[in-house]
Amino acid sequence: MFKLEKRFATEIIDHARAEAPNECCGLLAGENGTILQLYRCDSAEKSAYRYYLDPKDQLRVMRELDEKGWELLGIYHSHTHTEAYPSKTDVELAFYPDALYFIVSLEKPSEPVIRVFRINDGNITEEDVMIGQ
Repeated sequence: MFKLEKRFATEIIDHARAEAPNECCGLLAGENGTILQLYRCDSAEKSAYRYYLDPKDQLRVMRELDEKGWELLGIYHSHTHTEAYPSKTDVELAFYPDALYFIVSLEKPSEPVIRVFRINDGNITEEDVMIGQ
């Protein structure tokens, strides 16, 4: 079971709401499987149906991770009109098999849902997630 601190879950939801009706995206980093930092990133797509992490943001974050000795633990994005489950496009763009993919759904805006997945070679596996302190 993956533990996601409430502050990170709240920030993911806040980011999704701020970008709605477009999808948001960002990166989660840390060490030893523990998230230490959330990085809000720009989506180059500016679309309600897909995201594309801005390459400049990605490079900026990856350089910072190298400097800190951290690893990329997760990639998050929102689905503004559908459930929190990887779309065909999400699967096709899942280039980091070791990262977790966090999807927040705003299908019911007052009841956001975060689900976590591993996506490897087109295979989707849902991970149990506990949101806590």
